[in-house]
Amino acid sequence: METPKSLAVSLAVVALLATAAAVVADKGTATFYGGGDATGTMGGSCGYGNLYATGYGRYTAALSSALYNNGWSCGQCYNIMCDSQSSRWCRQGASVTVTATNFCPPNYALPANSGGWCNPPRAHFDMSQPAWETIGIYQGGIIPVNFQRVSCVRQGGVRFTIKGFNYYELVLITNVGGSGSVASAWVKGSNTNQVPMSRNWGANWQSLAGIAGQALTFGVTTSGGQTIIFQNVVPSNWQFGTTFASNEQFTY
Repeated sequence: METPKSLAVSLAVVALLATAAAVVADKGTATFYGGGDATGTMGGSCGYGNLYATGYGRYTAALSSALYNNGWSCGQCYNIMCDSQSSRWCRQGASVTVTATNFCPPNYALPANSGGWCNPPRAHFDMSQPAWETIGIYQGGIIPVNFQRVSCVRQGGVRFTIKGFNYYELVLITNVGGSGSVASAWVKGSNTNQVPMSRNWGANWQSLAGIAGQALTFGVTTSGGQTIIFQNVVPSNWQFGTTFASNEQFTY
């Protein structure tokens, strides 16, 4: 029979092994686009537009189909390190955290291991050039990487940009911390009931409720399972095309 001390040691070893298993990185590859100042990364299939204005900056990436998940991964964060055991084009010991803001489409005219880098089932990041050059040497072009999804750290609160017209509201939800991506959302006007929203494309969520001229409350649940109710985050005098920042932020 184990003594209390040996049992404690065994449990500690098991805990350490479990922790190590939990942080094992996945393997993929990475290229870069957008120029040295990352201006070519603005816009993108997540709908974030100007990445500086929406809080994402220069350290972003377009995801291959295997990671993009038809847009549900928009806003997620990944820590990426060049696999120096497999490539001489790595910056030793360097890593970078990027936000998913775009989609890297497959190119079936090229083989997956020679130009069709984003073809399924490859896990590939087409990173902004500044982010890529943090971990890779320019001449390499494409590098093998180890990556993990990590928590997103954002400055300030979650933001809501309202687009559309009258009975069609398209709401872009940005600057989301914690798990980074939105799993579900609802909206309630000051004179209407709570109405569930559906994801239209990227990080844009839609509602067909007639909520113009009302103060708006949003309920948002992230892919990490955290829900925040942003009470009256949008005042009643809002106009289409305007962004409203909250004082609340997700942590997981």
